[in-house]
Amino acid sequence: LTLLPSRLSCATMGGTLALPAGQGPHPVGCTDVMVGHTQQGLFFRLFYPCEPRTGAEQPLWIPRREYCSGLGAAAQGAQRWLTPLASIALGSCRVPVSWNGPFRPCSSGYPLIIFSHGLGTFRTLYSSICLELASWGFVVASLEHRDHSACTTYLCRAEAGQEQWIPYQQVPPGQKEFYFRKQQVHQRAEECVRALQLFWDLSRGKAVPNVLQQDFDLSVLQGSIDVSKAAAMGHSFGGVTALLALVKEPSFRCAVALDAWMFPLENSLYPEVLSPVLFINSEQFQTPESVAKMERLSSRNSQTKIITILGSVHQSHTDFTFLTGRLLGRILSARGTLDPYKCLQITSRAALAFLQRHLDLEEDFSRWDELLEGVGDSLVPGAPCSRSRL
Repeated sequence: LTLLPSRLSCATMGGTLALPAGQGPHPVGCTDVMVGHTQQGLFFRLFYPCEPRTGAEQPLWIPRREYCSGLGAAAQGAQRWLTPLASIALGSCRVPVSWNGPFRPCSSGYPLIIFSHGLGTFRTLYSSICLELASWGFVVASLEHRDHSACTTYLCRAEAGQEQWIPYQQVPPGQKEFYFRKQQVHQRAEECVRALQLFWDLSRGKAVPNVLQQDFDLSVLQGSIDVSKAAAMGHSFGGVTALLALVKEPSFRCAVALDAWMFPLENSLYPEVLSPVLFINSEQFQTPESVAKMERLSSRNSQTKIITILGSVHQSHTDFTFLTGRLLGRILSARGTLDPYKCLQITSRAALAFLQRHLDLEEDFSRWDELLEGVGDSLVPGAPCSRSRL
């Protein structure tokens, strides 16, 4: 559900922490893409295999100071005082990728992942999992949603230099949360569908202007992305967004849901989730009601899998877990007892095995198939329930 990203510190008694580099065979580049001048446009960070480049610039993890203020606004109560700490401690953290690095062409086409963030976050806060998947040969578009569920986001008006910021919005007083979140999740899923359509346009040679005018020509992607091999993926609110994207767009062949918050999806839509889903849950978040909804899907589709990573917490799927020290991370619920590098390894390898199976990839990710059955260290099948504190 709500991530509490202002509960952070990049400093620890052991020194400064950082995000892990990708473990796959490809160097990873990234760029930001904004399409259109209205709220119906798109904004995402693109991670992709790139050519190696010595001394490449690495982008800031928090790209603009407005996001620090947004983190505080999205946080609850007393956590707001930590916003200045987040700005100071995390302002210099960088993502270990090549900013606007030269794209590595692929004649057979890279598979595509559209990634949806959790409540109160934004496009860069899942950089560790996104760049990890890109290092194994995926193109990953990490959306920044404009439904007021990001801690903040913005668009660029057609008038030169004019920005319009879209702040985080709490549930309005007197309105039931389900109806508010249901409207948001539908908008989010539609943004995922529009992102997929954008890559279809690129693959057909259509010019897609990037409003941000980055030093990266999107036309280089033509012929190098296999849009017929597309998956939706997300965390928490983004996890259920990925499920709804399957309903709205059958071209998404499967979904990976990291600790999905199932609450906003109306019951009538569950029979329409026909494609397989991999649910990767933390040990300390899911409720019996949420798990029952996952099991409703797995009972109708034998290819839908539910696994739980022991020793993990809700934020173990985010970058926060790498940017807090062990003690502080435990106090602030940003870390579980499981080493965050081990958690990322389990998550990424299970996702890769699942994606190979359902995107018909010619890779050797099937060596990790046992993870999909919950077999392995710190892993169990199904979903033990605990009452969420969020």
